[in-house]
Amino acid sequence: MLSEHVKELYKQEEWEEVLERSQDHPVLILKHSTTCPTSARAYREFMAFVGSNASDPAQKMEYRIVKVIESCTLSRRIAEETEVHHESPQVLLLDCGQVIQHTSHGKITRKKLLQWAQNSFG
Repeated sequence: MLSEHVKELYKQEEWEEVLERSQDHPVLILKHSTTCPTSARAYREFMAFVGSNASDPAQKMEYRIVKVIESCTLSRRIAEETEVHHESPQVLLLDCGQVIQHTSHGKITRKKLLQWAQNSFG
């Protein structure tokens, strides 16, 4: 179940809106496989980060998720447009329409995402 702070992306138009919104503030995207245990762990780490970070009024970050099986075309499109090789699970941090950080698999941790938030914008 997604938190109130995380919105799922389904369509190309929503991805384009995310790129636009990243001009004003960072957007963190999780590319998530609903059938993979590694992705389930990454999802828990992502949601733990969102839970702590979204409550900080100083943070202006937005959070999105793309389910890579259910939204395969969109997932591929994001990889093409960002020029970041698709992996799942994967997190992408966008700022000003560009990926400024990304990682995948076991490297997706709440701690790493907190470091990104502090180092990039703190």
